[in-house]
Amino acid sequence: MNGRKMSQIQILDWISNLLLLALFIFLPFEIWQRYKNGKLTWRSVREMGASISPFIPTLLLGGIVLGFVVWLFSGAAVLAPWQIPTNPLTIFLAVLLVDLCYYLDHRCGHRIRVYWAVSHSVHHSSNQFDQTTGLRISAIDGFTSPWFYTPVILIGFDPLLVASCLGLVLAYQQWLHTETIGKLGWFDVVFNSPSNHRVHHGSQPQYIDKNYGAILMVWDHLFGTYEPEGEEVTYGLIEPLKSSNPITVHIAEGAKLVRDLWATPSWRSRMAMLFRPPGYVPDR
Repeated sequence: MNGRKMSQIQILDWISNLLLLALFIFLPFEIWQRYKNGKLTWRSVREMGASISPFIPTLLLGGIVLGFVVWLFSGAAVLAPWQIPTNPLTIFLAVLLVDLCYYLDHRCGHRIRVYWAVSHSVHHSSNQFDQTTGLRISAIDGFTSPWFYTPVILIGFDPLLVASCLGLVLAYQQWLHTETIGKLGWFDVVFNSPSNHRVHHGSQPQYIDKNYGAILMVWDHLFGTYEPEGEEVTYGLIEPLKSSNPITVHIAEGAKLVRDLWATPSWRSRMAMLFRPPGYVPDR
């Protein structure tokens, strides 16, 4: 890889690192605001701890996940029929395609129950919404999510560029997890924002399965999943978790899926339950 190409990709990595600073900028202010409003209770502190807890195994498994992603992306690159050169235009296209793949990955995480239960539900199980919620990510994500981005490599984009684009869209998510920023007018319509993401974490009927986008909201507008923030958001699952126990945070929806599968006698119904949306109840 030539130096110019590498420096272009490094710009994406630099932007990603800058976006991650949101955690250290917003979290102290959020804690202060909660304290000032009399909402910094022991329960809220435990909930923040519960949100941080999934990030610990994610860090511990970081080396294994990195090795898996390198193996997966390298294998996809070998299968690519040609190589697309890396330049400002193709970097923009790669970001756009990775943004679309994130939308598809995110939507599948909500609409396929086994994916929801063992992975993405962890991120949505808190009844609070702050910077620690951005850390509330299952370690399983590192082994499931990367598959959704291999098509971008298979059509010829450099795997290192795709990895950097993925790092960018993931880093962009951090600043979205805050109540300290209100509505942003036209920005909310075009780009993902705290207002849009608060909607995504809402448990009210009008907010369920809305605003899947990563950076751009164009995919939500295009596929009919965009919803602006209206009614004050109630965060968490439709059936609230009611626990700040880190183990419960990690396994609650997975255990619930296992119980539902056990209570379903038909193998056909069990398969349907795995791949249909959460809430699907097969005929028994």
